[in-house]
Amino acid sequence: MENLMGLLRIHVKRGVNLAVRDVVSSDPYVVVRMGKQKLKTRVIKKNINPEWEDDLTLSIVDPSLPVTLAVYDRDTFSLDDKMGDAEFDIGPFIEAVKMHLQGLPNGTIITKIQPSRQNCLSEESCIKWSDGKVVQDMFLRLRNVESGEIELQLQWIDVSGSRGLE
Repeated sequence: MENLMGLLRIHVKRGVNLAVRDVVSSDPYVVVRMGKQKLKTRVIKKNINPEWEDDLTLSIVDPSLPVTLAVYDRDTFSLDDKMGDAEFDIGPFIEAVKMHLQGLPNGTIITKIQPSRQNCLSEESCIKWSDGKVVQDMFLRLRNVESGEIELQLQWIDVSGSRGLE
């Protein structure tokens, strides 16, 4: 991948108050897409408040592309049911990584993104310095569904030989 800038690790932490798609619960998993890349978490059985704690890693070539996320209910004998979707922009996160910050106190907030009609954030999202790196925590409100939020954390991974974030 000659235009690779680096890798984006998306830590899919958990879902909160997800929709019921089976009789009394759901068997949710998350699919993350960016451009032609598609990754998914494991299925958590019978749980509308699942804790995945899964790391998904995207190769970043064009940081202007949105990252889309969809939640599905795994069904054995029929097509999986959709349980909502969301998307987010990695632009502000990339800009913070490009600052090449060093030696900040742990927990220092670099910038904040407010929820708006242009994003799926359910609350303020902080980009901060944590354990020697830039991370972004976010809660995304799922669209096209009656309820549900997904908690994520973004982290940048430099790749030697890539064009980097210049």
